[in-house]
Amino acid sequence: MATNAAARTMVNHQFRLAARPVGMVKRSDFSYVDEAVWEPKEGELLVKTIYISLDPAMRGWMNEGRSYVPGVAIGEVMRALALGKVLESKNAAFSAGDYVYGPFGVQEYPITNGQGITKVDPKIAPLPVYLGALGMPGMTAYFALLETGELKAGDVVVMSAAAGAVGSVAGQIAKIKGCSVVGIAGGPEKCRFVKEELGFDAAIDYKNEDVRKAIARHCPKGVDVYFDNVGGEILEGALANLALRGRVVLCGAISQYNTTAGIKGPSNYLSLLINRGTMRGMIVFDFAARYGEAAREMAGWIRAGKLKAKEHIVEGFEKFPETLAKLYKGENLGKLILKVGEE
Repeated sequence: MATNAAARTMVNHQFRLAARPVGMVKRSDFSYVDEAVWEPKEGELLVKTIYISLDPAMRGWMNEGRSYVPGVAIGEVMRALALGKVLESKNAAFSAGDYVYGPFGVQEYPITNGQGITKVDPKIAPLPVYLGALGMPGMTAYFALLETGELKAGDVVVMSAAAGAVGSVAGQIAKIKGCSVVGIAGGPEKCRFVKEELGFDAAIDYKNEDVRKAIARHCPKGVDVYFDNVGGEILEGALANLALRGRVVLCGAISQYNTTAGIKGPSNYLSLLINRGTMRGMIVFDFAARYGEAAREMAGWIRAGKLKAKEHIVEGFEKFPETLAKLYKGENLGKLILKVGEE
């Protein structure tokens, strides 16, 4: 166990929100702060961060205004999910040496009261997988597709951001459930990954193809489920090809998060009326009580080789601002993770 003297020899590096971003996130939007590490109080535990999850939702958390969770206040530690190892515990539910996952924020040595913290077992899956396929992205993919999207065998599914953390998992789940899946990704490398490694039926390169026409070519009978992670023109392309009673799952809109010209909505939303379709938003936290069932089923698929987990890991805590920006520039392949310490 750590002592007060030992704790004072450790430094807790943090990134705190310094300004509301305008356009693309940048280093000046954060302040880099050093704090002393103190003993946890009764009921608390001290954690050493190993991996930090970088998620598109973080851009929204940096804004002011009404949302599904309060925005990060100026001066607060930047909100993030992370995974680490318990160094000291004064909470009966946790022991030193436990690996734990939770909203620790962008810092090296968080102290928490244990609420919202989950133990993970590195014997079941490698630790980074708990931030990807078995973490929030995997939960999002599972419930957005099966519950919000009301997926059924034989559906034609189009997946935007198909090489990303959520899209790569959701597309594989659709294949497991007996669907035809077309992925949309940016560039030849990502399209190869989607088809050859993940097993999608087809891939559309939005950087080099007319998305609307490509969807029509690959989905001549229309799109039964469109899983939207990007918004903008790609959403319009999918709506233009919606099948009768097609479902659109609004999971994210990464193409719009850094815009300074206002959010662009679909101009052809009447396709929903013509096709008697639905468009429904999805927030993963609504399904928190059911995370366990999803994790068990997906862990089984991983063990059986049916579901591949892909992580894009960048090392170095000090690289946080630039690594986060990779998400919005489309530079990651699979789940983007910042490695902070050793396992």
